[in-house]
Parts: sequence; C-alpha cells; structure tokens
Amino acid sequence: MAGGFIPNDSSKGGKGYPGKLTFRVFITCLVAAFGGLIFGYDLGISGGVTSMDPFLKKFFPEVYEKEHNIKASDNQYCKFDSQTLTLFTSSLYLAALVASLGASIMTRLFGRRLTMVSGGLLFLVGAAFNAFAQRVWMLIVGRMLLGFGIGCANQSVPIYVSEVAPYKYRGALNMMFQLAITIGIFVANVLNYLFAKMKNGEGWRYSLGAIALPDSPSSLIERGLDDEAKKELIKIRGTSDIEEEFKDLVAASEASKAVKHPWASLLERHYRPQLTMAIAIPFFQQLTGMNVITFYAPVLFKTIGFGATASLMSAMITGACNAVATLVSIFTVDKFGRRTLFLEGGAQMFICQLVITIAIAYKFGVDGNPGVLPKWYAIIVVVGICVYVAGFAWSWGPLGWLVPSEIFPLEVRSAAQSINVSVNMIFTFAIAQIFTAMLCHMKFGLFIFFAFFVLVMSTFIYKLLPETKGIPIEEMSVVWQNHSYWKKFVKPTDIKPAGDSEC
Repeated sequence: MAGGFIPNDSSKGGKGYPGKLTFRVFITCLVAAFGGLIFGYDLGISGGVTSMDPFLKKFFPEVYEKEHNIKASDNQYCKFDSQTLTLFTSSLYLAALVASLGASIMTRLFGRRLTMVSGGLLFLVGAAFNAFAQRVWMLIVGRMLLGFGIGCANQSVPIYVSEVAPYKYRGALNMMFQLAITIGIFVANVLNYLFAKMKNGEGWRYSLGAIALPDSPSSLIERGLDDEAKKELIKIRGTSDIEEEFKDLVAASEASKAVKHPWASLLERHYRPQLTMAIAIPFFQQLTGMNVITFYAPVLFKTIGFGATASLMSAMITGACNAVATLVSIFTVDKFGRRTLFLEGGAQMFICQLVITIAIAYKFGVDGNPGVLPKWYAIIVVVGICVYVAGFAWSWGPLGWLVPSEIFPLEVRSAAQSINVSVNMIFTFAIAQIFTAMLCHMKFGLFIFFAFFVLVMSTFIYKLLPETKGIPIEEMSVVWQNHSYWKKFVKPTDIKPAGDSEC
C-alpha cells in the first residue's frame, strides 16, 4: 500500500498524531468506499444500454428509426440527438442533487453510516424499477431512485473516509472511493458487452437491474456519544495514545455545535477558501469531459464508425484503463501530493484532447461522413481516449472527491460536502442532457471546448490550491493561513491554539 513511504508533513504547521494503518481502519474505509460502486455502475451502464438496438426500439423508437434509416449523406454526428433519450441518462443526476442536500441534514443529525445505508436501499429499489420497466416513465422513476441513493452515498462516503483514515494515509484510503467508481464503470461496460449479445433482445434488462460499518469518531462526538467515539478512535488508530486527537475532535465538535446555521456560515469570509474549492473543483471535474466519455463511450464510438459490438468493446477497454490508472493514484497521492497529480493529469488530458480532435476532424470533417474507417485509425482513437482516461483517473477523478472532503471544518463539513456533491450533479446533469446536441452542432470542436476548460482548471489549481498531503484533517486551517492569496481571508485570529482547533 502507498502508506509505506508517505512522509510526515506535520512540520508544515499541522500536528503529528500517533496511530497506524490498522487492518480495521483499512477494511472500514474499503467497505465504505465501495459505495462508489453504485455510482460507477450507473455512470457506465446508461451509455451501453442506449446504444443497444432492442432497448432503443422498445423505449425510443424514433431514435432507433433515425439511426437505421440514416443515409450516407446525412450528418452522422446527429443520429443520437434526442432530449428524451438524454433525460433517461441525466434524470439520475438531478435526483442525486436533491438527495445530497437532504443528506447534509441526515449526516449531521444521524451520522454518516445511516446515510450510507439509506443510499444503498434506495439504489436497490431503483434497480428493480429499471430491470422490470415496461414504459419510459418507469425507466425515469427508476433512474431517479438510483439518483437518490447515489446522492446519499456521494455526500457521506468521502467525508466518512477522510474522518476515519489516519492523516498520513488519508489520500490513499479516500481514493478507494474513486477506485470503486471505476470498477463499477468497468463492470457495467463488461456486462453491456456480454448482454448485448443475447439473442432474445432483453439483455438491457440485466444491465439495468444489477452493513457493518462503525460510525466515525467525529460523527459520534457530534451526536454526544463521546465514550463510544473514544473507543472507536482507539480501535481504528491501533493505539491507546489518542488523547490529543480526541481533545481536538471534541473541540471541533464544540465549535460545530455553536454554528446553528452551517449553510449561512459558509458564506462568512473566513470560509471563503473552502467554499471556493467546494464549488470550483466539482465544476471543473465535470468540464474535463470525462463523464461524456463514460456516459456515451459506446454511442461516441458508434457515431465515429465503430460497429455496435465493437463500440461496447472499446468502452470496456477504456473502462479497464480507468480502473488501473486509479490504482496508480492510490500509490502516489500521499507521496507526490495532490497538486502534482492535478497538474500532471491536466497536461495529459489537454494533449490527448487535441490529438483526438485532430484525428476526428481528419476523417469526419464537418459533415460527419468518414467513409470506411481503417483499423489503424480506430486504434489511434481508442489509444488516445485511453491515455486521456488514465490522465483523469489519477488526477481529477479521485482528487475531485478527496480534496473537498478533507478541507472542510467540522462545523460546516456536511453542508459544504452537500454543496460539493450538488455542484457535481448539476453539471453532470447538464453535460449529460446536452451532450448529444453539442456533438451534433459542435462536432469535433466538442473536444476543443473541453480542452479549453482543462487549461483553465489547471491554472486555477496552480494558483489557488495549497498542498494538503500529510496535514491532519483537524489542523487543515494552517494550509490556508500559509497560502499567499487565501491568508488575507483566514486571519491568524481564526486559527486556534494547539489542542483548541476547530478542525
């Protein structure tokens, strides 16, 4: 595991709490992080089923007819342009947005664990709706129930793992959430590929139909269960020497209780750095263009000339690259830091998007008629997308969940994480809803659009995000105080003496 060579950066101003990476905390974080499986599965599954002819014929016959009656002279970029079809994909993210706002109250009052369990139950009900759907409305209701489950999971899991994990291993353990998302995407791609081959044309049904965690010490203290919190802290740290960390958690909880309106408090000047990151990071994460690849990889590959089965195979390959590259981030994030991975991944994605733009423009032009696509061309496109996916998978993918979850003070943590998830889902919904129309009208220029935002977001990270590796979550305020820009918002008086930290 990555933790073996992670330096202790407490010299930067944070504290160095005793404790080690115990088997209990590893399993706890692993099980919690696998809440990301449901998110990843749904990200991957929708694009696959929307490229299956039996599914289109049953629920979206106008798209099926348009695809199969298209002429060589027609614009290939526009054959999947349907707002009803994209609503099937994007309705999930609108529901997740609503659920994440409600989950903020639930995590604060009832704890992270109950929120995660509730998300799992909602997901099961939604999966059943989708698997047995006979009408479009059943599909969309099922997707919305899935969205409620995903909203609960995405709101609670990242902050739960960041609270439970020892600070020296927080990056690697938190990134298991993104690893679970990528595994879910890969599993969805494999199942789509296999079920598309079913002769009875019902494979899409199988694609769509597919608790024992302790609560975190911070959450237990927040709900007045101090004795249980101390026992749990001893278990997950693997040492009885937890008094200093426990006192800081209690102090943070006391400060949290003094904040009666965390949503309003987030607007106060000294929370400006955290609020900015809670909005900007998920906003930029969606504008990398990665979710477009994930949602619509089979549709995209099919649009640019791959056959139906070949397009699903290509999506499966990119899904595998996503999962493997996320493993790289787990083993490097606490060694090289968050900023390094953000910037390297941004450069890699930018270059790949330019290469993909040139490749598609060369063969498709503006009319979308490539003629016969040679094998070498298909290989270049798939390799280019795989390298792009890898760049996202070890940078903006996992870090988009890790960094916001570790920078919020306890008193506003649930509210701030809800903002983080809500912004993520708003733009996931928007991109999913308008992608096919963008592809139709912008053509290969779509990749230039995302490349521009990758350049902007990399500049944002370089200028405004301080390094957070090796800093205990209770001492995170020090990174803002030491930053050349943010220190004018976080005054020295906002940072409490050692042992009296807010979080």
